[in-house]
Amino acid sequence: MAINAQTQPKLDTREPVINDFAFSVATKNGSGSQTSNNVLVKALFQMGIPVNGKNLFPSNIKGLPTWYTIRASKDGYTARKALTEIVVAYNNSTATEDVANLPPGGVCITTDKIAKVIRRREDISYYEIPVAKLMRQTEIPSAFRKLVENMTYVGAVAQLFEIPLDLIYEVLLANFKGREKPALMNHDVVKLAYDWTADNLVKTDPYRFERMDGAEGKIMMTGNDAGALGAVFGGVNVVAWYPITPSTSFVDGLIGFRGLRQNEGGENTIAIVQAEDELAAAGIVVGAGWAGGRSLTSTSGPGISLMAEFAGLAYFAEIPAVFWNITRMGPSTGLPTRTSQGDLLFTHFLGHGDSRQICLLPGNLKEAFEFGWKSFDISESLQSPVFVVSDLDLGMNNWLSDPFDYPDQPMTRGKVLDATALQEFIDEHGKWGRYMDVDGDGIAYRTLPGTDHRFAAYFTRGTGHDEFAVYSERSDDWVENMTRLRLKMDTAREMLPQPIIDDSSNADIGIITFGTNEDAIREARDWLANDGIKTHYLRVLALPLASAVTEFIDAHKSIFVVENNFDGQLTQLIRLEHPENISHVRSLALGDGLPMTPDWIYDSLKEQEG
Repeated sequence: MAINAQTQPKLDTREPVINDFAFSVATKNGSGSQTSNNVLVKALFQMGIPVNGKNLFPSNIKGLPTWYTIRASKDGYTARKALTEIVVAYNNSTATEDVANLPPGGVCITTDKIAKVIRRREDISYYEIPVAKLMRQTEIPSAFRKLVENMTYVGAVAQLFEIPLDLIYEVLLANFKGREKPALMNHDVVKLAYDWTADNLVKTDPYRFERMDGAEGKIMMTGNDAGALGAVFGGVNVVAWYPITPSTSFVDGLIGFRGLRQNEGGENTIAIVQAEDELAAAGIVVGAGWAGGRSLTSTSGPGISLMAEFAGLAYFAEIPAVFWNITRMGPSTGLPTRTSQGDLLFTHFLGHGDSRQICLLPGNLKEAFEFGWKSFDISESLQSPVFVVSDLDLGMNNWLSDPFDYPDQPMTRGKVLDATALQEFIDEHGKWGRYMDVDGDGIAYRTLPGTDHRFAAYFTRGTGHDEFAVYSERSDDWVENMTRLRLKMDTAREMLPQPIIDDSSNADIGIITFGTNEDAIREARDWLANDGIKTHYLRVLALPLASAVTEFIDAHKSIFVVENNFDGQLTQLIRLEHPENISHVRSLALGDGLPMTPDWIYDSLKEQEG
C-alpha cells in the first residue's frame, strides 16, 4: 500500500524525547548532500548539543547510495547507534529498506514522489516533502538546482525538530567561508521548505532538539584536520603524498593550515609535493628525514603496501620520518570508503625481515592533534619511522573535542651531534660511529649532512653494516646490530605514550582496546554497570606494547580485547608478546566496515561472560 498523503496523522502520545535520538539521511552520492548534512550536524553543535556525524558513502564518484547518521545525546554519548529513530529517505533505491529498518515509533521524512512507492507502516510517523514543487518556486539556476534540492530536508528537519533558522544561515555562511551569495541561495531553499512544513504538516512524533550547554567550550573538526594541524605545530617542513581515500583530506588540511607557518616575508616554510605514486612519496620523506627535515606522508593500506621497502630501509638505516595510515577496509582494494582497524599487525611489522615499526594509535581529536606534533619528536628521538595509525571514522568524520593542548616546549631532535658536540663525543669515547650505542638504550648518536667536521660523514645503507656504518656481512656484526635495534624497541615501550587505564572500581573483568572504539566501549560499560557488571578499561596508545598492558592482563580474571577488524589483531599481538598466562584473554573482533556500536559490545561481552 502506498502512502496516502491525505491520511489523518496519528498523534504520538509518548513523552517528549529531547536531544537524545539519532537520524540517518539516505541520499545518492554526488547529489550535494554533504553540505546539507554538515549544516545539520554543525547547527546542533552550535546549539550546545553533544553530537556526532558519520558518513557512510560509496567508493564510486556518483550515483550509489550514501547514508549520513547524526546522533545527538544529552548525556554525551556519541558512538554510532545500531538503530536510528529517524530516517530522511531521499533515495528511491534504498527507501523501502530504510523505512523497514526504523524501530516502532520512528519517523520517516521523504519526498512525495518516493512516498508513492514505499509501503506504509502503521507504527511510524511520515512526513512528505514536495521537493519538485518547492524547487519550481525558486529562482536558482538549473545548473545548481539538483545540488541544492537536498536543502529541502534541512528545512523540514529544522522545522519539525526545532533547529533555529538563523542558526542554519550562520552555519551556511561559515561553510561557504563568508560568501553570502551561495549561503543565501541554499538558505532560501531551507526557508522555503521550513515554511511549507510549518503550514502543511502536523507533527506526530515526540522528538525535538533544544539548546543546552553540553558542547560548551568544545570544538568540532575531523581527525585528519586535527592531525594536520598538529603536524604544522610539530615543525613539519617536507610533505610528500599520493591521493588515496581516506587520507587525501589530511594533506588538504596541511595545505589549508600551512599559512600558520609562513616566514616574515609571507613565504611558505612547508614544501608539499604530490609524488607520482606512494613509493616515490615514501622515498621523498625518508630522504628528507635523513637530511634533517621533519617529513611526513599520509596514505592508507594499499599505499602502505607500496611504501614497505622504504619503511624497511628507514627502520634499518635508522632514519626518522612520519607516516600516517588512515586505515580503510581491506584486504586488497576492499571497501575503500569503510572504516577498519585491520592494518595493525601489517603496519607494526612493516618491512621484510625482522622489522618492527613504532605505531601511535589515536582514538580522538586531541590525540590526533597531539600525535601530529609528538610523532616528530618520537621519530627523531628514536631515529626510526613512526606510523600514526588512525582510521576512516576518525579521519573523515566530524568529532567533538575539548580544545587542544598546544605544545609549549622546544622540538626534541634527539641525539644529534653538531661539530662541537661531535668533537666532545670523540674526546670522551675515543671514537664515533653512526651506530655506536654508548648509553645502553639502543639509540646511537647521529650527524646531519653538512656538519663541518672531518669525521661527521658516513655512508647510509640498507645492507649489513657495523657500528661505523661500514659495509659488513659478518654474522657477529649483524647480530650485534639487530640486538641493539631490539633494545631500542624496548626503550621505546616506556618512552611512547602510555595506555589510558580506568581501574577505579573493584572488577574482575578488563576490557582492552585501541583507537576509535572508546566511545562505544564507554557507553557499553555504563550499560554493563547498570546490570551490576563492573569492568576495568585499558586503551593502548602505542606499539610496541607497554609493560602496563601485561600488568593489566595479570590483574584480571577475564580480559576482552575489543577491536574493529576481522582477525583480532591486537589479541594476536598480545599473545605473541605475552604468551604465558593468557588463557583468560578473549577476542571481541568485528570487522564489518562500520564504526563500533555499544550494542554489539554489550551483547557480545554478556554472551561470552555468561
